[in-house]
Amino acid sequence: MKTTPIILVPGFWLGAWAWDEVAAALRADGHDVRALTLPGLESADADRSRVTLADHVDAICEAVRAAGRPVVLAVHSGAGLPGYAATDRIPERIAAMVYVDSGPATGALDPEFSAVEKPLPTRKELAENESLEGLSEEQLETFRRRAVSEPGGALREAPKLTNDARLDVPTTVVCTSMTSEQIKDAVKKGYAWIGGLAELRDVTYVDLPTSHWPMWSRPQELAAVIGDVAKVASAA
Repeated sequence: MKTTPIILVPGFWLGAWAWDEVAAALRADGHDVRALTLPGLESADADRSRVTLADHVDAICEAVRAAGRPVVLAVHSGAGLPGYAATDRIPERIAAMVYVDSGPATGALDPEFSAVEKPLPTRKELAENESLEGLSEEQLETFRRRAVSEPGGALREAPKLTNDARLDVPTTVVCTSMTSEQIKDAVKKGYAWIGGLAELRDVTYVDLPTSHWPMWSRPQELAAVIGDVAKVASAA
């Protein structure tokens, strides 16, 4: 039996390379895996001035369709916004969603952001806003060296959600820098970045305590969680 294909989408400032260890672990376990680099994140020289949220959604949908059969779509951090929009557009092609320290966003992540792009914050700023637990100096240096500024459109634009079929897509939330209880409390407070969790009908929470970047701090464990979702989807 063929396993359900897995598509991995990194969050802000990252390309497909960010998933290398997780992808390798999944492939070693027999999974069909593809990691994406979203438009504008290809290199520091890429033109980000015209990149829109729709471009990111289109790229994800194109990768899902190219798989030829329903996929497990795993999205990290800010990719939760275009990832959820993709479930609205092609729910029948997504066997399951995995949000990695992320959520199904129903509104813009930073509607007031007006610049062309957002560079990676300083290490001090990152530490103030996100957990760096479990990340080595080498990993932090690689992050800094390979990071690409995030297109402004990815921050200030909101998704267009019109298809209620997205609400039935099985969803797993991997809670790393926040616990599942903290996420559930945030849902009750109405934060847009996890707004979909208040409306989705099939949600499972998995606690994996570590940094905001578990693909580096706990790659084997994260791969196991995503792989298990794919195995369940394959058996369905």
